[in-house]
Amino acid sequence: MSDKLPATCDLCDQHKADRSGRFRVLPPAFKAYGGRGHFGGPVVTVKCFEDNTVVKAALESAGEGRVLVVDGGGSLRRALVGGNIAAAAARNGWAGVVIDGCVRDLAELNACDVGIRALGLMPLPTERRGEGQRDLPVQIQGVTVSPGDWLYADDDGIVVMPERAS
Repeated sequence: MSDKLPATCDLCDQHKADRSGRFRVLPPAFKAYGGRGHFGGPVVTVKCFEDNTVVKAALESAGEGRVLVVDGGGSLRRALVGGNIAAAAARNGWAGVVIDGCVRDLAELNACDVGIRALGLMPLPTERRGEGQRDLPVQIQGVTVSPGDWLYADDDGIVVMPERAS
């Protein structure tokens, strides 16, 4: 991937006439965390609810510039990513993480060289029960995101498309 990522506004301008549903924009429900404000890459998906076992396993594996999209069911009751897991994501080469749920350890998240978007902060961690699924289409704030899609995030928002932006 080139060093220069496309701006989400530019992508929206290019695809504003798209009626196929292939180009998608996530609602403005996400707050920015992490040390990267602008990130993008191919998507890996996880679906879990108040149990970050699968999230932790994914981010402790080789990221290869990908973006982990987590369908956390929009829960505001438990944090799915904290400082240790974010540090693992940065160390393992993940470009970013988008979580339909919460995160914790704000200072530690912001010190990590990884982009993070989440609904908010919640200091309470999850209980690990070994539940969750990986590599399936997920619903993020009503928008379908599939493994292999490309996601781009910056200060203006988050867009998802079926192929790398040209």
